[in-house]
Amino acid sequence: MTGLEIGGLAPDFTLRDQFGQDVTLSSYRGSKAVALFFYPYAFSGVCTGEMAGIRDRLAEFMTFDTEALAISCDPMFALRAFADSDGLNFPLLSDFWPHGEVSRAYDVFDEARGNPRRSSYVIDKQGIVRWAVHNAAAEGRDLDEHLRELAAAAAVV
Repeated sequence: MTGLEIGGLAPDFTLRDQFGQDVTLSSYRGSKAVALFFYPYAFSGVCTGEMAGIRDRLAEFMTFDTEALAISCDPMFALRAFADSDGLNFPLLSDFWPHGEVSRAYDVFDEARGNPRRSSYVIDKQGIVRWAVHNAAAEGRDLDEHLRELAAAAAVV
């Protein structure tokens, strides 16, 4: 158990994106609220639809005060192929090695399947977890709800 809770400090991490660049959660502190989208697998049906939904509404997810980060345990090169194939122009982060370490820190790693569960967290500008939702594997996320929660977290000063 991680002790991760609403109102607590979000576990920090540094992961590589689809271009091999390091992305560190704490680098957004003081400037942006962040939506974390944990998803099981690149190229899978529900995940492909969800990531396309974020892509299509990217202007709403990535304002001056907000950022969207998607996290899976796929290797970086698979994420690059996924991004190129579907025109995903936001950070897809690889939790490949140590396998699932960040997913475990957020208590969403499925040990039996070796991938993150379909879960989301909203982190405010101070690095505090403000909201979380966990969806069944076959159930897509409500992006309107995510946008509302992200905007609320961005407004917290």
